[in-house]
Amino acid sequence: MLSFTYTVVIPAYNEANSIGRVIERIRRAAPGVEIVVVDDGSSDDTVQVSEAAGARVLTHPYNKGNGAAVKTALRSLGADKIIIIDGDGQHPPEAIPVLLERLEHYDLVVGARSTESEAPRHRNLGNWLLRQFATYLSDCYIPDLTSGFRAVDRLKALEFFHLYPNGFSFPTTNTMAFISAGYSVYFEPIVAQTRSIDSSSKLNPIRDGLRFGMMILRISTMINPLRVFLPAGLFSLLLGTVWGVRTLILSSQLSVAGTLLISVGLNILFFGIVVDQLASMRLRGRD
Repeated sequence: MLSFTYTVVIPAYNEANSIGRVIERIRRAAPGVEIVVVDDGSSDDTVQVSEAAGARVLTHPYNKGNGAAVKTALRSLGADKIIIIDGDGQHPPEAIPVLLERLEHYDLVVGARSTESEAPRHRNLGNWLLRQFATYLSDCYIPDLTSGFRAVDRLKALEFFHLYPNGFSFPTTNTMAFISAGYSVYFEPIVAQTRSIDSSSKLNPIRDGLRFGMMILRISTMINPLRVFLPAGLFSLLLGTVWGVRTLILSSQLSVAGTLLISVGLNILFFGIVVDQLASMRLRGRD
């Protein structure tokens, strides 16, 4: 018996051809659960199909983005926990009971897509690069950074509300913020399917990949800045020292470039320490 109330949230934009089947599968997997569709200004029949399937619908007057839809749910719902699942049919609703069971002991449970999941090769490569970058900055192994299938403590998610973007970077930001703030995060393996035939990806691999990378860097700089500034400062110091020693040996003169690199490295390190102190004060204030 679950010790909390929960709601399943489906952010949707032009998913009329798939969302009805998704809602039906959710009802079979979790009988009696409240299902809320946040329609993000769809131009098709997403609202009508969702209501016909028995879901409660919140609507945006125009398309704001996937993250904006999730933020609307976080603001509007009163449940202790929320399950977020895409409306295109790629995530298995049958895994919802498993995620809920994990949520009894964790603050965030991410449905991590396994290697058996069906995805384009270029997207697998992009996700792998982002995962490596995020794993380094967070000092925590992250098997899936961008999965939109997750179960989360709503009140804890609201703590980082000001960080969440309106676009597709919400899962990335949500995961990095929880890990960096020291909350308990669990990655539950799932097998994702290909999207519905009538549902196409709304992501641009290059544009959104760069956006995800900047978002990861931003979150890490705000919450765990030394993971960014320390290696940058040490690299500049090392390069300046090597350059200076080389110039001194070859010409018996001090190197202007070496001195400048050492100065830059020291400034980066001192700046990183100050920013780290500010981040610590901000997190203490949150607690």
